[in-house]
Amino acid sequence: MERHTNKPVTVMFADKKIHSAYLKLKDSTRSEDKVLFQQIEQALDDLKKNPFCGIEIPKKLIPAEYVRRFGVNNLWKIDLRNGWRIIYTNVSDEVKILSVVLEWFDHSDYEKRFGY
Repeated sequence: MERHTNKPVTVMFADKKIHSAYLKLKDSTRSEDKVLFQQIEQALDDLKKNPFCGIEIPKKLIPAEYVRRFGVNNLWKIDLRNGWRIIYTNVSDEVKILSVVLEWFDHSDYEKRFGY
């Protein structure tokens, strides 16, 4: 998959569960949730401009769960403040790129997911 593109980019969530979590953050009154929501919003805007703005995770480190659940063959992360990370994959065809947000989590859950 090319790293620079003139193709239009669409950012979406992998499933209803993560989209619901995003909406819950948006509507939360907790200050921590508001900060995280703003960081996620910025990351989504960055993805729309450049779907390769994150750090590519080597294929050998892609958790089997992502391959099984989402059929991914590439995986990227965006580091947010306070140890939070967004995990996403890019899917491309001749006309567009989809950046699909799989999940976000804090540093501890990231380490568990990736077996560190």
